[in-house]
Parts: sequence; C-alpha cells; structure tokens
Amino acid sequence: MRIEIDLDLCQGHGMCEMEAPEVFVAHRDHAEILDKEPDESLREQVLAAVQYCPTQALRIIDDHNE
Repeated sequence: MRIEIDLDLCQGHGMCEMEAPEVFVAHRDHAEILDKEPDESLREQVLAAVQYCPTQALRIIDDHNE
C-alpha cells in the first residue's frame, strides 16, 4: 500500500491526521505524509483518512494493481 496526496487539492483540514496520526501530519495549509508506505496494520486508519478527506486529496495505490 502506497499513499499519495494531491497538494493542489489539500487544504490542511487535518482529518487525515485525526484518523491516522502515525501516517499524516496536518500543517496550516496542507497535510504531509509521514510514511508513504505504511504497514498493512494501519490500512483501516489510512482508509478512513482517505474517506474523510473533505477535498479528496488522498489516494491509496495497492502495489498489486500496478
């Protein structure tokens, strides 16, 4: 699992950090991915972060789909 963020869409709302603080940190105007390839044990939290992102700036890429 790999995570990407579209910084043109991200506005730093912080929902991703609230859902997966081990993976994301929110700044004033954007979020940052701390771990672009998090462990599978964090998948549920990362999925929630992607789902609840108000600007849909996050996406998950599964290696088996490439």
